[in-house]
Amino acid sequence: MALVEVLARREIKAAPDDVLDAVADYREVHPRLLPEQFTDYEVREGGDGEGTVVFFRLHASAKRVRECLLDVTEPEDHKLVEADRNSTLVTTWTVAESGGGTLVTVHTAWEGAGGIGGVFEKIFAPRALSRIYERVLDNLAAEMGR
Repeated sequence: MALVEVLARREIKAAPDDVLDAVADYREVHPRLLPEQFTDYEVREGGDGEGTVVFFRLHASAKRVRECLLDVTEPEDHKLVEADRNSTLVTTWTVAESGGGTLVTVHTAWEGAGGIGGVFEKIFAPRALSRIYERVLDNLAAEMGR
């Protein structure tokens, strides 16, 4: 099994604290950031940053659907980590001041499948998830412009 990673970045014209607050608001704002590939979204505990537990189904493709049950932590300032209870998948949101705005980075990593399936996963999954994250970041930029 090989580590599979996806990285997406976006400059957003807003203060880092405001951007992090938006991302960490799993009850109101976060659901608005998610495109149609995320279904059955449900906050099961908490709802604001550390201690939040969120469930959703991620439709990476027409045939590939992953159920995610995420535990949210804030291990340091300007960083949120979403760790899936059902797999090795971990997504880290990082916000940093950048030229009067904020650079938002979304990084996801997981242990991919072995064998030929793992080869295809390592090639195609990052492309698909990267496109999804670009839409999430577009939605975040629009949200911050409200």
